[in-house]
Amino acid sequence: MSDNERSERYRAGMAVRRQVLGDAHVDRATAQMTEFDADFQTFITEGAWGSVWSRPGLTKRERSIVTIALLAALGQDEEVAMHVRATRNTGATKEDIREALLHVAVYAGVPAANHAFKIVKKTFADMEADPASRA
Repeated sequence: MSDNERSERYRAGMAVRRQVLGDAHVDRATAQMTEFDADFQTFITEGAWGSVWSRPGLTKRERSIVTIALLAALGQDEEVAMHVRATRNTGATKEDIREALLHVAVYAGVPAANHAFKIVKKTFADMEADPASRA
């Protein structure tokens, strides 16, 4: 199904997804999509990106900070790293992320925050080593 045949929420979600994660990341995810996960990809594009990330209540920077904190609290390492890389597009700073992870330590536990700090430090080091790399 082409993007033109998709819902308005899907098209809005895809636009925000590309703004936040970058074209290269979204193109890779789309290219890897199969019949098995196509409905899931539509669901996250419409739900996460077209409903939540598209809302006017928070900036992309603020949503980025909240997302990283939640993913860190849940121990979602790959997603934490992906969203840290996306800060290039959202405007969230290292200081923002550090503060978010301190909240993770208080509200979700020191081990979760400790692990997230390791993931974030490695991701920032990778980003600095290869400034051209994208989410």
